[in-house]
Order: sequence, then C-alpha cells, then structure tokens
Amino acid sequence: MKLCIFEDETFESFYPLTYLRAIFELRCGATTLAEKIRRVAPQAQVAYFARDLLAPVLQQRLDGPVNDPAALTGDDVLLVNARWLILDPDALPTEGPEELIVAQGATLVDGKVEPQKVVVAARVKQATVAKAGAATPGELLGALRNTLYIREIDAPVLSFFWELIQHNPKAIEADFEVAGNAGIVGTFSDHAAVWGSKERVYVAPTAEVQPFVCIDTTEGPVTIDEGAIINPQTRIEGPAYIGPESRIVGGKIREGCSIGPVCRVGGEVEESIIHGCSNKYHDGFLGHAYVCEWVNLGALTTNSDLKNDYSSVDVHLQGHLVDTDDTKVGSFIGDHTKTSIGTILNTGTVVGCMCNVVAGGGVTPKFIPAFTMFLDNKMYNIPFKKTVATAQTAMGRRERTLTEADVDLLKATLALTKPERTELVRRSRRMLARERGLSQ
Repeated sequence: MKLCIFEDETFESFYPLTYLRAIFELRCGATTLAEKIRRVAPQAQVAYFARDLLAPVLQQRLDGPVNDPAALTGDDVLLVNARWLILDPDALPTEGPEELIVAQGATLVDGKVEPQKVVVAARVKQATVAKAGAATPGELLGALRNTLYIREIDAPVLSFFWELIQHNPKAIEADFEVAGNAGIVGTFSDHAAVWGSKERVYVAPTAEVQPFVCIDTTEGPVTIDEGAIINPQTRIEGPAYIGPESRIVGGKIREGCSIGPVCRVGGEVEESIIHGCSNKYHDGFLGHAYVCEWVNLGALTTNSDLKNDYSSVDVHLQGHLVDTDDTKVGSFIGDHTKTSIGTILNTGTVVGCMCNVVAGGGVTPKFIPAFTMFLDNKMYNIPFKKTVATAQTAMGRRERTLTEADVDLLKATLALTKPERTELVRRSRRMLARERGLSQ
C-alpha cells in the first residue's frame, strides 16, 4: 500500500503559517500533522502532494516523493487529507473496502465561516486508480466522488489557523500516549520536582532538568525531548511538549504549550505553539499563539489573547476580519519575523513572514502584511535583499543555510503578498505626508 498525504485547496485559510510550508507540515501537539498521519500506516511507502510552488523546498525537507504522479500507481492507495487531525492512529484502518471518508469542516464565504463537508481520506484499489488516470489526489478524488461509497465520520478537521491552538492540549496528550514513553531517563536534578504523577512525565536520555525546576503533571503529561535543557526557576505545566535541543530559561510554561526543536524560550507562555528554531528568550507573555520558524521576539514582547469585554476575537484572513467564535485568541506570526523590545501585539494579531515590528508605544494593528516594517505606527516596504541577508544570518547562527529553492519561494511569496502590502504602505505614506505638512 502507498500512503499519499496531501493538502487541499484551503491552504490560504492557514496563511501566514503556510506561506513557506504545506498544511501537513504544521505542528499540533508534539508532532506535525504529517507525522500523525504516518502513524496510521508506518510501513507504507509515503508520498506528498502540495502546491507546485512549494515542491522544491518540500523535496529538500521530506523523505518521500513530492507531487509525483507515479506515487498514485503500482499499488493500492490510501489518500489522507492533511487537515484531518488524527489523534488516534486506529481511527483510520488501512485495510477495508474502497471508500471515500468525509467529515464536517468549514470554509470562508464572504468573510463568514460556513460549514462544509470535507473528504478527509480515501481507500482505493490499484485497478481503480489506474482506471481513473489521475495525476494528483484532487483529480483522483474528483473522478471517484460519484463511484465510491461515501462514509461520513465524526472527526476533527482543521479549517483555519486558530484551530491548531484550540486542539493543541488534546493533541499533546494524544501524542504522549501514542509515543508510549514515560519516566525520567535523562538528567534530573535532586533539587527539581515533579508535582503529580511521575508516570506522566518523560525526560529523554539526553535531556537535562536542572535544579529548582517544577514539572506539574496534575492536568496533563509533559515531555522533555532529546537534548532539551530546562534551566533553574522554570515551571512547566502539562500538557506540554518541549522539543529536541530547546532550552527553557526561567520560563513559566503554562498548560497546552508545544515548543518545537531548537528554540530558546523564557517568560510566560500559555497554550501556544512555537514551531521551531525561534526565540522568545526574555520576559513577556505569549498566549494562544502560533509562532513559525526563525522568529525572534524581543524582550518584553507581549500579546493579548483576551479582549476586555470578553467577546469573541476577530482575525484578519483573506482580506476579511473573521469571527473566530473564540474568546481566547493570541497572535499568529510568520517565518523570519522579528519584534523589537517592548512590542505589544493586539488580540488576534496576524503578522506575515519576513516582517520587522518595532514598538511604537501602543498596540500593533491587527494585521501586518509580509515583508513590511512596522515603525512609528506606519508600514514600510523592506528591501528584499535585506530580508534575505537577515534570514541568512539568523540561520547561519544555527548552522543552517538558506538554499536557492528557499530564496525562490520567498520571491514568489513577495509577489503573492504584494496587493495587501501595497495598499497599507500607501496609506502610511499618505499619513506621513500629512504629518510632515502639519509640522512645516
């Protein structure tokens, strides 16, 4: 059997998190969505399908073919939509009759969230695939929609970026159970403590928990993965996951946090996902947020995740302010973005990739488009060469390189985001012109 993991046409509903990655590369819990899907059929040959724009960088990062039509031939195929959050590998049997599996999701219609049935998986025999002659999962599903048995299930389907945060605590717990690791194997100081069951904590063999650390498992499990270091004066509340080679520096890590590999995190963090290779080294609050890779949050950077009137939070998506129907929504920050010291992010702020956000004495706007500098309450274009040079420097500090394929993707993203950026920069120029006119 072949396992084909694909993203569907809804990737725009996950911007800015998916500008530089496929939906199946997003994190929820201790693992990515693709890693969860792969647990369904661990012995299967795996192939990936995503936007053609992403194919060169995905081929660098993944261990299977990308957008290869041959992956749909030569064997029975199990197609799985990346948006299905598979917390239990047994939820999708690999053996069984041919069928399309659908579940309830949602879509955006004129800025409003509307329910929508989503094909989350399909089990298809080799002969049926050959007869369809499809080159992509979308083509194959379209050809089979009126011929295969359709079974509807009750399953979590991700439709918008803020839902990753909503599901994260349960995903951490599920990943802990599936991994089957428990107990203190690595270094654990005699002056550190577990408050709650020690069976609900896992300290990997090369991890290190230093003195005066408290790990609280009363509300959920905690994993300290390989090479991670937890410095003194840190409290970690479960469910929580601290990824490989990450360091927690006197942090207050509250429940529902997933911190990916090679991060440096301090201050207070609550129900947030830090994808990987990002820093929040200093004091400041991050709550109900998703932070992509190569982000640096300056000292005292803080986001709001609750409005003063306790009403539901709107976020910027596809040119609309969209009601999340949730009162706890923080910030969503794209790759390679930097914030200055003292930056205050508004409730439900969306920041694109490659941005530079400079504190101006007040809260930021709800939306900062990609490749812009926010300074003195105005937005400016950042020269592309300068953003690339900064990214190369940041990655070089972790002994990583920005490849030619990465740069090409950044160029394409620069063009993709130009319309939304241009209008806001023009508005700032008009504002600056008026200010200068008044001052003369």
